[in-house]
Amino acid sequence: MSPILFELLLKSLWETVAMTLASGAISFVAGLPLGLALVATAKGGIAENPWINGILGSVVNAFRSVPFIILLVALIPVTRLIVGTALGTWAAIVPLAIAATPYYARIAEVSLREIDRGLIDAVRAMGGNRWTIVREVLVPEALPGLVAGFTVTLVTLVGASAMAGAIGAGGLGDLAIRYGYQRFETAVMMAVVVVLTPLVCGIQGAGDRFAARIERR
Repeated sequence: MSPILFELLLKSLWETVAMTLASGAISFVAGLPLGLALVATAKGGIAENPWINGILGSVVNAFRSVPFIILLVALIPVTRLIVGTALGTWAAIVPLAIAATPYYARIAEVSLREIDRGLIDAVRAMGGNRWTIVREVLVPEALPGLVAGFTVTLVTLVGASAMAGAIGAGGLGDLAIRYGYQRFETAVMMAVVVVLTPLVCGIQGAGDRFAARIERR
């Protein structure tokens, strides 16, 4: 591999990491409240409301049912409105975050539903309000699962960011398509695979260790 391609590989790696972390952070900030809302408004929840739960569930399912490559193209007008362009690394963060938010919301919902109902009833018996239940029971008790779910979301975003390279989003996916596939540079394609493998393994390993440390506390 030439020095120029090696520099492109490093630049593309940074772009992939930036896309993954930025869209991951947005999905966590937006997805966790959405997951809490789905659990709280469900039947028997602390703020039971079938209508709101049905609407939220339908919106989440609608976004999750659309393949990412289609969502990527469909959101081009929204991306232009927010970022000013539909091309480049920062433009890709918009569809990545929008796709990852409902995905993480469902993962968070699963973790939150596993909490012992008796803990919630105990806080209620002591006069705790809804916010107290969320702050003192739901989030702390589900935290290991929430961290593990967020790790899975980040790994998924690495793959999605590579797919975003198909429309010029930059990153390792763009490098693999433009040089590895279109120019038949097998070395570039293999280099992208070699870089992506430890990146994904590193994210998964770090997330698993962090979740295990939280669970031991």
